[in-house]
Amino acid sequence: MNYNTSLEPIVLKEYGRNVQMLVEYLKTVKDKEKRTEQAHALVDLMRQITPSVKETTETNQKLWDDLYIMADLEIEIDGPYPKPEAEMINKKPQRMGYSTNHIRYKHYGKNIELLIKEAIKKEDPQEKEEAIIYIGKLMKSFYGSWNKEVIDDAVILENIQTISGGKLDIDLSKVREDNLFEKLYKAKTRKSYEDRERESNSRGGGGGRGRNNRKGGSSRRRRN
Repeated sequence: MNYNTSLEPIVLKEYGRNVQMLVEYLKTVKDKEKRTEQAHALVDLMRQITPSVKETTETNQKLWDDLYIMADLEIEIDGPYPKPEAEMINKKPQRMGYSTNHIRYKHYGKNIELLIKEAIKKEDPQEKEEAIIYIGKLMKSFYGSWNKEVIDDAVILENIQTISGGKLDIDLSKVREDNLFEKLYKAKTRKSYEDRERESNSRGGGGGRGRNNRKGGSSRRRRN
C-alpha cells in the first residue's frame, strides 16, 4: 500500500494528485495531436475542479499555465497560449519595504496629518476655520473608537496645533460653546425592553401584556 508520504510531492495542490497523475500520463502520449486533444480535456477537468474560478481570458491562460507547470514545462502541445518561461515562474516577487513615515498620534492615523497639511495651505480664514472644525470632529470620532473615555476639546485643539506646528488655531471657548468638535460618527445604542414597549404602545399595538390581561378578564367573566 502506497502512502502519500512515499509518493512524489504534488506540484499544485489545488488540483489534487489525480490531476497530477493525468499530467504525467499526458507526457507519455507520443502522438502530438492526440496529446493536444487530451490536454484540452484535462484543462476542462481542472476548470470543473476549481468552480470558483470564473471563465475569463486571464483565468483560461492560468489553467494552461498550471498544466505546463505541473508537467515541469516538459510537454509539447498546440495549446491556445504559449508555454510560460521558466524564468518567470521561478522569479521571486520584489521585497515590499515598510513605511518609514512617522505618525505622531497613531490613534488619529496618517490621513489626519495629511488633512492638516492641506488645511494649512488654505488662505481664506473662513475656509481654514471650517477645515479645523471638520478635522476636530474627525479626531474626536477616531479617538472615541480607540478609547472609551471622552477626550476634551482642549486636547484635540492642542493636538491640531502640535501637528500643524502652530499654524492652525481656533478659539477654544467658541469650540466649547457651539460644540464644534462634536463627533461625526455616534455609536449606536441598543434600545431597552421598556423603550420598545413604549414605542409599540404609541403605535397602537397595545403590547402583548395588555391583550393577555383583557383575554384573561373576559374568560373569567364567562366562567362566573
